Amino acid sequence: MTIETTTRAAIVIAAPTVTARETNEVAATPVLSPDAEARILAALEQRHAPSTARNYRQDWEKFTAWCTTNGHNALPAHPAVVADYLTNCADLRTETGERAYSMNTLARWVASINYWHRAVDHRGPGEYQLVKDTIAGLRRTYAAAGDRPVKRVAPLELAEIEHIVTTLRSQASAWQARMRERRDSALLLLGFLGAFRRSELSDLQIRDILIHSSDGLHMRVRRSKTDQTGQGLVKAAPVALTHTVCGPCTYRRWLDVLTAHQQGGRPGIIRLLRTADEANGHVCHLPHPDVDDVDVPVFRPIRVNGNLGDTALSGQAIHAVYRRAAQAGGLSPAKIAQLGGHSVRAGFVTEALRNGAQPHEIQRQTGHASPTTVGIYAREHNPLTGNAVTRFAR
Repeated sequence: MTIETTTRAAIVIAAPTVTARETNEVAATPVLSPDAEARILAALEQRHAPSTARNYRQDWEKFTAWCTTNGHNALPAHPAVVADYLTNCADLRTETGERAYSMNTLARWVASINYWHRAVDHRGPGEYQLVKDTIAGLRRTYAAAGDRPVKRVAPLELAEIEHIVTTLRSQASAWQARMRERRDSALLLLGFLGAFRRSELSDLQIRDILIHSSDGLHMRVRRSKTDQTGQGLVKAAPVALTHTVCGPCTYRRWLDVLTAHQQGGRPGIIRLLRTADEANGHVCHLPHPDVDDVDVPVFRPIRVNGNLGDTALSGQAIHAVYRRAAQAGGLSPAKIAQLGGHSVRAGFVTEALRNGAQPHEIQRQTGHASPTTVGIYAREHNPLTGNAVTRFAR
């Protein structure tokens, strides 16, 4: 059964289904027009984040292909079939001898299989004890062998960001380099202060950032990983004592570039940046320029020749910016290798915990749905906070 067939099979009217259960009669599946099917399928696609929807589709296609090869029914799938699938895939190895799939991947497969079963009113195989115990056993097997441990990115802390920003500014001699420094500095500092995910930074538009007289910046996240219905979250970036780590200042400097681009294109940017602009103090208190078009991305690609792109930086491009800036800032190769698009967010949580912030205070800025996730950062990157071992320090 294809993914399209499975999805279409899920489009049934709830009332007849309930009636069929109560009267033990078979309810007929309604015949829908192509337009109606398209509308409902589009709504189903929007229920999850794009990455989640993509994973669900790919995971289900992989499972159905395996079932076809091995002569099993994919829908409904017997719990023993799912357990066989998981153990079979867990035993697969790469050319280097490592397990081909991590435990997180196997657990996600179960969630995907459950989803498509529930979509057609079947019980998810993952709800059965056999599948639960199989997952638990595989976790212990992986842990005992040290196979495929969870890899977390290293946090990028504020002192490191300040060093990177200072270095980038000192090295920016040509106007193209000054332009890139303004964008990268704003990307680093706003990413850190706002504890942004890569996708949230990519989605930011000029209209989402408001200058506030006392709070610095108000930055609206219109939709995020934990807010698929678009209720929104406002994050703040206050004015800092030091201008080198002042988020509003870095945003103001980058906003000048965006305004120059709107008003004069590439020549307008050159006129703005052709002379050295030493950042010797705060500029966030200066009147902000009037931007003609606010429905445009804040962070965009910069070509080698200095042309500013019109589309938003992708998550992968943001990841590359962080690593390139860290390399230019002289961070160690070992640290750079551990950096990722999540590093500024991890850095915010790590430092907030170290400074005594409570989980609910951190969640207010990060948008985490559960304090349990915040606790992971404490265990991974901040082991001394709340640890009795500090009482033995001399």
